Amino acid sequence: MELVYLIGAGVAVLTGLGAGIGIGIATSGTAQAISRQPEASGKIMTAFFLGIALAEATAIYGFVTAILLVTR
Repeated sequence: MELVYLIGAGVAVLTGLGAGIGIGIATSGTAQAISRQPEASGKIMTAFFLGIALAEATAIYGFVTAILLVTR
């Protein structure tokens, strides 16, 4: 039964991998959008920070879930 919790913790940690990939893609898209339309950089950055916050929240949820499963 202990192995099941460890496997679950490992799967939960993978959310950090997904968040990292998503943040990288969002940063790349933001840089391209700002270089094409510098006058709209304020609006682009607002959407960028909102997306980054959601991605980070997902990673934090996965990390907390993994800690809870390991320390159970």
